[in-house]
Amino acid sequence: MPRPLVVAATRAEVAHVPAGIEVLVTGIGKTAAATALARHLAVRDDLGDLEIVNLGTAGALHDGLAAEHGLYEVGTVLNHDINADAIRALGYDPRERLVVGTGETVLATGDVFVTDPVVRARLAEQAQLVDMEGYAVAYVAQELGVPVRLVKHVSDNADEGAWEWAALVDRSARILGEWAAEHLG
Repeated sequence: MPRPLVVAATRAEVAHVPAGIEVLVTGIGKTAAATALARHLAVRDDLGDLEIVNLGTAGALHDGLAAEHGLYEVGTVLNHDINADAIRALGYDPRERLVVGTGETVLATGDVFVTDPVVRARLAEQAQLVDMEGYAVAYVAQELGVPVRLVKHVSDNADEGAWEWAALVDRSARILGEWAAEHLG
């Protein structure tokens, strides 16, 4: 069984991950996540024995997702703020969608903190959840041949309530910590 490396954007999101589970905090956004994870993995010689588990909060793009149970394991992650059609038109594969699991949940990742109802509605056409790091973590893991899982807890509805994230994150961190204890410990 591979050893987990829990990857999160902020210390607050993994505040309740049990001791003994390795944690990497990357910083917020795709660039910070990709850079920190790639730098961390570049000096390791045990990639074949590792599984990356991206734990974190996400905004719900559909009403009621937090009420159901709030915890989701992602099946597909997409890079929502890349102009994939233009890149394809130039003859290149933008790899804007990555399959990371067997579940049906789709996570949209971008460097936009979603609070705008127009952006939320556009993203809801393609995904159930939105975050700022998942795609980058999955991309780096897949490039280096390391298995990856994305587990997200709904902290807000990706609307004006998202501005309360700092007050909401501890509830999500507790649920993510319980999940880690049960599945990774």
